[in-house]
Amino acid sequence: MSGPRTATQLEPAKLAELVAGFASDVKAMDIVELDLRGVLGYTDYFVIATGGTDRQAKAVHDRIHENMKKDHGLLPRRVEGLGEARWILMDYLDVIVHVFTPEAREYYRLEQLWGEAPKRTVE
Repeated sequence: MSGPRTATQLEPAKLAELVAGFASDVKAMDIVELDLRGVLGYTDYFVIATGGTDRQAKAVHDRIHENMKKDHGLLPRRVEGLGEARWILMDYLDVIVHVFTPEAREYYRLEQLWGEAPKRTVE
């Protein structure tokens, strides 16, 4: 008898790829996967995406949340920033998702902060 899936049952790289794909489905912009293995101790990947407005950022969150739950039985350990929806953080342990509005992404500049990490841009 199998229980609900956990994040550890999906390879971190596959989890990052799935999340990026769901963000792309709802027209998120500038989707980037940062491979932080060996750089950070608390996660393997950041997936960073931009929604054109706070409303679109929330839609990106909703798509990721619904599809990860429905298709893989996964819920984030925690979600922050959903109220304002300028910077929404979804913690899937091995993968941390950051969904920004354009202004917030420019302000926080996560890609520059972790510039040494290998990066994959998602079309």
